[in-house]
Amino acid sequence: MNNFKNSDLVSVIIPYYKNKKFIKNSIMSVIKQTYTNIQIIVIFDEDSKEDLKFIRKITKLDNRIKLLVNKNNIGAGYSRNNGIKHAKGKFIAFLDSDDTWKKNKLKFQINYMKKNNYSATHTSYNIFNSKKKYISTRSAVDLNYERLLKSCDIGLSTVVVRKKLLKKFSKPFPNIKTKEDFVLWLKITKAGNDFYGINTTFTNWNNNPDSLSKSINQKIRDAFKVYFYYQKMNFIKAVYFTILLSINYLIKNYK
Repeated sequence: MNNFKNSDLVSVIIPYYKNKKFIKNSIMSVIKQTYTNIQIIVIFDEDSKEDLKFIRKITKLDNRIKLLVNKNNIGAGYSRNNGIKHAKGKFIAFLDSDDTWKKNKLKFQINYMKKNNYSATHTSYNIFNSKKKYISTRSAVDLNYERLLKSCDIGLSTVVVRKKLLKKFSKPFPNIKTKEDFVLWLKITKAGNDFYGINTTFTNWNNNPDSLSKSINQKIRDAFKVYFYYQKMNFIKAVYFTILLSINYLIKNYK
């Protein structure tokens, strides 16, 4: 029996969209966490009956898993919002369906947040290609709003935030194809909450070639939306920050 005494519930939110190759490994990496007081919320966001049957089978592996099925495809951002609405945890962790965690990830991160009274943290992570070959490691650093504007240096699958922080926003994630997480991180830091970096690697990020986030053109278009529409910058300033973000992205990925 899991011992939940003196531990806060953590809700783990995992949106799913056409990713049968990786999803089981992602969920199993959560099930195997040494921090056991968890609620796992999987949000099914497609219309394939075959995939739904596959996901239902996986979610029966552990009674801590809750499956939400969207009536229509609403995208990763709004799917996470749906997950947040059903989250019962004091802390919320995000995981993409093609990434995995090391087994002590939540235990270390939650204890670190409670010890320092932090509301938002992220960690370092390893990047692997589609053939499971190691590419590089991204180190986590402390980030405020001004620093984050220039470069989105937060891996979504490394993030843990306090639920009370997300309650400040009616729709934490926006409905855009990429950069939806960047919008939320900017909201959090703009409200005066720094993102504290834990420079220890707890997450493996899979560079999935089928992922929408691979489209550089889409990333650039959505980056402009982040600055112009969501940050209310004027056109020239939005273009400047879009170029700066793109340059930093290229430096990180092709150095």
